[in-house]
Amino acid sequence: MTAETASVLTARALLLDMDGTLVNSDAVVERCWRRWSERYGLDFDEVIKVVHGRQGYASMAVLLPERSMEENHAENREMLAAETADMEGVVPVPGAAAFLASLEGLPHALVTSADVPLSTGRMAAAGLPLPAVRVTAESVGASKPDPEGFLKGAAELGFDPADCVVFEDSGAGIAAGLAAGMRVVGVGPRAGEFGPTVQVADLTQVRVAPDGDGALRLTFG
Repeated sequence: MTAETASVLTARALLLDMDGTLVNSDAVVERCWRRWSERYGLDFDEVIKVVHGRQGYASMAVLLPERSMEENHAENREMLAAETADMEGVVPVPGAAAFLASLEGLPHALVTSADVPLSTGRMAAAGLPLPAVRVTAESVGASKPDPEGFLKGAAELGFDPADCVVFEDSGAGIAAGLAAGMRVVGVGPRAGEFGPTVQVADLTQVRVAPDGDGALRLTFG
């Protein structure tokens, strides 16, 4: 089943990324990382290709490979605080509110590289409800593209990875979902080049409904 031909998937649980998937936070992400790029004399256009989907310390490790992880973690705490304080321009991805409403009572979890304060703040700024099950930066030892977060989300929901479908927008996130043995719905313009199972422009193109015996039927288009 390819990104071009898949129109229906079945699953038992959904694992949802936040930034770029449910919430459009590109404006604040770009503001914060542009300042960081200027501080180190790096090309912002190259930096922004790296940061989507990863925790900040992991992005810094790629971009400044000679620097210690201790420094990266310390500066990431500053970055998280700056992002949490800046909610200007944070809006829902089209269709996100209706999509989340359709999941009420169905197995799903948020799996995000943001920490608790940032994810809580951005979902609130976008006017979206937080899923009851959440895997945040504090919950994992490794950033996407490592599959730990998605595997933990599946375990917390009580489902095998093969029964889960991931919703993601970034290369790091799509790689993490695929590495976890899950099918991946790529959301938005960034997703297509990274080989998701299915790609949609936004969440207005997704419908989810119970399909009997605990299964979920996902229809696209």
